[in-house]
Amino acid sequence: MHADPIADMLTRIRNALGAKKTEVNVRASHVCEGVAKALHEQGFIEGYDRIATGVKQDLLRIRLKYGPHGDTVIHQITRCSKPSRRVYCGVGELPQVMGGMGVAIVSTSKGVLTDQECRHQKIGGELLCTVS
Repeated sequence: MHADPIADMLTRIRNALGAKKTEVNVRASHVCEGVAKALHEQGFIEGYDRIATGVKQDLLRIRLKYGPHGDTVIHQITRCSKPSRRVYCGVGELPQVMGGMGVAIVSTSKGVLTDQECRHQKIGGELLCTVS
């Protein structure tokens, strides 16, 4: 069992991008699916599917995205909040990743949202990760 499924997901994505894989499988959870949805909406991945397995937990199959010359779309993906040290931000404290070119993913009371959606809805939450 993994202590931090979000960190496991981000590490698997990072490793798959380094190995030039087209897709990666991670354990499914509501938060991981929310992160995958945010990455897909922002154009960092091609898409994701929830795959039902015959065992206890489903899988998320994430299809990675590459540029026209084979370069990765995700240059850096960093976990901000950890189980040992939670990072909470109000709407005014949300970071601007690369001056707005990247995205911060936040877990809020209204689900997993990007920093732009949080500013629009005027809510803060736990800062999960940043992507650029």
